[in-house]
Amino acid sequence: MVETTAERQAADAVETLIPARLDRLPWTRFHTLIVLALGITWVLDGLEVTLKGAVSGVLQEEGTLHFTSAEIGLIASVYLTGAVIGSLVFGYLTDRYGRRLFFFVTLATYLTGALLTAFSWDLASFMVFRFITGAGIGGEYAAINSAIDEMIPARLRGRIDIYINGSYWIGAALGAGSTLVFLDPALFSVDLGWRVGFVIGAVLGLGILGVRRFVPESPRWLITHGYHREAEQTVSGIESLVHAQAEQRLAAVERSEAIILHPRRSFGFGIVIRTMFGRYWRRALVGFSLMVSQAFLYNAIFFTYALVLTRFYHVPSSITGLYLLPFALGNFLGVVALGALFDTVGRKQMIAATYTLSAALLAVTGILFAQGQLSVVSQTALWTAIFFIASPAASSAYLTVSEIFPLETRALAIAFFYSLGTGAGGIAAPWLFGALIGTGSAWAVCYGYLAAAVLMLAAAAVELVFGIAAERMSLEKLAEPLSAAPESGQGRKE
Repeated sequence: MVETTAERQAADAVETLIPARLDRLPWTRFHTLIVLALGITWVLDGLEVTLKGAVSGVLQEEGTLHFTSAEIGLIASVYLTGAVIGSLVFGYLTDRYGRRLFFFVTLATYLTGALLTAFSWDLASFMVFRFITGAGIGGEYAAINSAIDEMIPARLRGRIDIYINGSYWIGAALGAGSTLVFLDPALFSVDLGWRVGFVIGAVLGLGILGVRRFVPESPRWLITHGYHREAEQTVSGIESLVHAQAEQRLAAVERSEAIILHPRRSFGFGIVIRTMFGRYWRRALVGFSLMVSQAFLYNAIFFTYALVLTRFYHVPSSITGLYLLPFALGNFLGVVALGALFDTVGRKQMIAATYTLSAALLAVTGILFAQGQLSVVSQTALWTAIFFIASPAASSAYLTVSEIFPLETRALAIAFFYSLGTGAGGIAAPWLFGALIGTGSAWAVCYGYLAAAVLMLAAAAVELVFGIAAERMSLEKLAEPLSAAPESGQGRKE
């Protein structure tokens, strides 16, 4: 139930150094545990999407579920629809009831959907189970990204977020490599191998549930929601652990870094919406542009890459995963090579540059593909080059929407922009490209690639005009907490 105005006014103001205490910590094994336990979300998503992409050719064969190209694209869209709805529902609940609870709820939802997918018997059941899987992954993004940002020191937040988001491609590589085994007809029958793949994905995720019990609730969430004692206990515990692991004295925190809050247990949905789309409308435009363009680019190409290989290059469906390995490697090396620059060179410069370069490479690749000048090797090489640049660009979109809005809205903001971006740029893309590939026309596919390039260029322009120089800044300086303005929740304008 939403609190009344009188109850809000009665809340005692709290002066706290918790954000500054967290931001000044040196990197230790504690932070590595946070990254491994929570960042696994991206590995699992990469594994899931790769499995689906790699088995799409097999699922069209006789003796399996015998889907059409359009149905393959439809299934991908259903998965993304589940991710959109899951992110919104779990994002709201995560901001309302805390990060830690939904570490477990969202992962359990994902595991359930992944396991059930292995037992699908027709198109309808496959779509339902993929919807559940997507809902879990979407919820994970909201709960996990918000918690990671709130516990990682500000000076490292950009690169760590981008590295974590880039770990998607570790999962993609694992998924691609595994298809060479379970899609091998000498080892598994045509209708059994793909099912084994989804079971393995679910089993791998199961072990993470145990690791996450060592991850504490976000102290920032606790303090803004009125749990002052719990927040102090949590931060003190983290400081003791970090002190022991670092074997050095922690830096002092200046009193001037304290912030004053008026904690509240809940924030009305109207306040959240007015904050994101009223007070911070320029930031909302940036987040929407970045998310839409990268979602269209990735979902258009990645969900249907196996169809391109089998339809235009006549690659056997059982080995399409082999061609994904360099593609995944390029994506991961891109975030490793360029991630730190988002903290040093700057957010605006790097985001605009990576979006522009990836758009230019995509346009060139699309035209060469349509003209028939590419082989399967050169097509894969160009895709790899494109996503070496596009991977940190896409990761920076998630970084942006997770850090430029007030703490009390962070999970929901991630959910909103992930949902808006995926809904506008992602849900339609797999279906659209599945239909374009189904025409058998290389030029039809090229026009889709050019549309994705235009979206990326437009996002780069929006970032240059309205982007925020968020590098090395605390979250509270980037966006004043709503609890710092108890009356209206509006605070000062941008």
